[in-house]
Amino acid sequence: MTTRKRTAALLGVLCAGTLIAGGCKSVKKSDYNAAIEENTKLRERVATLQDKVRESNEQVDAAERAKQDALAQQQAMYQSQLDAARAQQNQYVTPVNQVSGFEGIPGVATSVGGGGEIVVAVEGDVLFDSGRVDLKSSARQSLDRVASVIQSRYPGQKIRIEGYTDSDPIRKSKWRSNEHLSAERALAVEQYLVKKGVSNDSVYSAAFGPSNSKSSKKDSRRVEIVILGS
Repeated sequence: MTTRKRTAALLGVLCAGTLIAGGCKSVKKSDYNAAIEENTKLRERVATLQDKVRESNEQVDAAERAKQDALAQQQAMYQSQLDAARAQQNQYVTPVNQVSGFEGIPGVATSVGGGGEIVVAVEGDVLFDSGRVDLKSSARQSLDRVASVIQSRYPGQKIRIEGYTDSDPIRKSKWRSNEHLSAERALAVEQYLVKKGVSNDSVYSAAFGPSNSKSSKKDSRRVEIVILGS
């Protein structure tokens, strides 16, 4: 339809149903119908586009809500992991000498190892005379209490007895090396604990000599009773 014909048809629509005299009666019925049809199509297109805009807005809103929900779930997951990590950390931050059961034993210090094991360090000078592997009578009193705590609070758990020395080379005693001396001392502690009721199947000894030394020679000479996981 040409522009002139479209204009005439639209004028016909405006004039339809009125009694205005003149040109309105001269509009062809075909042009009138064409204008009505075109107007109807335009209305339908407008309605369709409005529906599409509404659907698009709904999709945007839904996507935003889904994004927010996903972020909230992720945040909740990270918070839960953080809470669990802090709870686990607190188990190791709490001073072990308040909860281990070995507190107050003469010559004994407790700590927590990197894997969560409880390390009960007994001073070497409390246990042995210089260059000797025979337990002192005073050492037996401390080890009696250690054995009692192990049986009451840690039954069935694996226990490693570790012997250590200072870094001074062996000169006067019969031991060929510090490793041999530390091995015999660890074995002496192991045998005594077993004698006092600690299960022989759960305990074993190891020798480390001057390795993993402490800040002083006195502190380096020690036997560590390491309580592992069950």
